[in-house]
Amino acid sequence: MVNELLPKRIDNTYRGAKLAPWLFAVLLFMKTGISLNCIFNGYSVAKSADGIPVDTYAPAAAQTIVALFALGALYRLIISLLCVLVLVRYRSAIPFMFALLLLSYLASQLILQFIPIVRTGTPPGIVVNLIMFALMIVGLMLSLWSAKT
Repeated sequence: MVNELLPKRIDNTYRGAKLAPWLFAVLLFMKTGISLNCIFNGYSVAKSADGIPVDTYAPAAAQTIVALFALGALYRLIISLLCVLVLVRYRSAIPFMFALLLLSYLASQLILQFIPIVRTGTPPGIVVNLIMFALMIVGLMLSLWSAKT
């Protein structure tokens, strides 16, 4: 399994299940769209999708929150673009990128356990993140499963 996660040679030879790259592409489409939406429409995303009561904060605090949302989205967009490169040119690294995306998600959830975000209501962004998390798990399993056979 380690050889599939960390191939000795990164090339365009993909050995996993044929469905995994398609799940990877769907995941990348979602992550890229979310990142771009956060960059260009951060106030609305923070307020509606993530349930952060931005309008209750002082204008400077609200601007800081929106700026931090945009910066975080930029970092996620760069990772998504790297994933697109893997999908197009270096397919043997697809299992590694699934694992990296999973690790990133789990690490962020761990941080939020210690430093929670104050939210109002039940924001829909949580459901979208859980769907993407499930796609990451299934995609990683599929990308490793056929590689063993």
